[in-house]
Amino acid sequence: MSPVQIGILGCILLFVLLAASVPVAFAMAIVGFAGFALVVSPQAAMSMITLDLYDTFSSYSLTVIPLFVLMGQVAFHAGISRRLFNAAYHWLGGLPGGLAMSTVGACTAFGAICGSGPATAATMASVALPEMKRYKYSMELGCGAVAAGGSLGMLIPPSVVFIVYAIMTEQSVGKLFIAGIVPGLLIALLFCLTIYLNCKWRPHLGPAAPPVTWGAKFASLLGVIETLTLFLVVMGGMFKGFFTPTEAAAIGAAGTLIIALLKRQLRWKVLIRSLRETVRTSCMVMIIVTGAVIFGHFLAVTQIPVKLASTLAALPLPGWSVMGLVILFYLLAGCFVDALGLILLTIPIFYPVVMQLGYDPIWFGVIIVIITQMGVISPPVGVCVYVVSGIERDVPLQTIFRGALPFLLALIVAAIILVAFPQLCLFLPKMAH
Repeated sequence: MSPVQIGILGCILLFVLLAASVPVAFAMAIVGFAGFALVVSPQAAMSMITLDLYDTFSSYSLTVIPLFVLMGQVAFHAGISRRLFNAAYHWLGGLPGGLAMSTVGACTAFGAICGSGPATAATMASVALPEMKRYKYSMELGCGAVAAGGSLGMLIPPSVVFIVYAIMTEQSVGKLFIAGIVPGLLIALLFCLTIYLNCKWRPHLGPAAPPVTWGAKFASLLGVIETLTLFLVVMGGMFKGFFTPTEAAAIGAAGTLIIALLKRQLRWKVLIRSLRETVRTSCMVMIIVTGAVIFGHFLAVTQIPVKLASTLAALPLPGWSVMGLVILFYLLAGCFVDALGLILLTIPIFYPVVMQLGYDPIWFGVIIVIITQMGVISPPVGVCVYVVSGIERDVPLQTIFRGALPFLLALIVAAIILVAFPQLCLFLPKMAH
């Protein structure tokens, strides 16, 4: 068999393993190792897998992941997320669906110090859903808003998905973070508009909360100052070039610890729990990255990415049509494969195509994250929906998926806007440059 044929068989075997519920990291590593051994030699495959394991776990670039994860974990256990929700509730709670909008606002703010969609969804589910129950909100709307709002953690910087994309494509982590700010705010605004229109049409879904005085509104902003300060220090430092993304992550993690200490919420139990969750999440991401690197080396020796890029670029179609097909693929595949696994699996294949068509790699990174965002709230994978379902066990899974459906439409609208106006993603990184 030719290397290309082995590559195609390897891709088919990978999808079979994924369908059999083999974890994506191990599926990619198994297929990558076996395929590399067939195409090159078993000895070369052993050397390759040893080097990939060492290089990934000793990579200075990847130290940014556990640091940002620690930042989010300490923020959650120190009660920062509750203060964010309280501030959002004071300002938006009086509107139809105001509590659900407050949840989206708090998710947006918490995403700025977390970096993970499922972690943001889990945090806000425990904070916001009891309040929604108290105010007689429909759990279809409430759970759907939490799952969709949680997905913003993938896009609002710092984002673990952006970090992995940057490392795989050798792009600037800082530029990707900055590029995600405007799209993240746009999507948060579209989510709030979706909630407002839904509750105007069906008022029983989210009745307005009792009015709050202006004094209470301004007092609630005190709970936002710490998060805003941390975000401005971390992102502003990268924007101005004062420090690298890894240094920014270290400053952010240290800042969160200092805030928790000053608030007298950094008990030993909180610190140990935060460290344990950080180690667990970071190891999971690192193992997935290692599996993707091994699989990527297998694809490289089969020449499939290069041949596919040449074939798609040579099609008698305009570039936007080919780009549309790539986006459609991500939209469909995101319904079946976890967002991080999908990006790691497909970037070695599609990135050369995008570059050959002349598209901006920073813009492409933002678009791919938004498209895969749809996958985390759509069946059958819908990891953010499963996270919310695990916390709110009384609500049927299909009810949460139904509640998330209007937010899928908002994400599609956002993707169309950003494809039509790519400068919305690019003007801030160009200013930073």
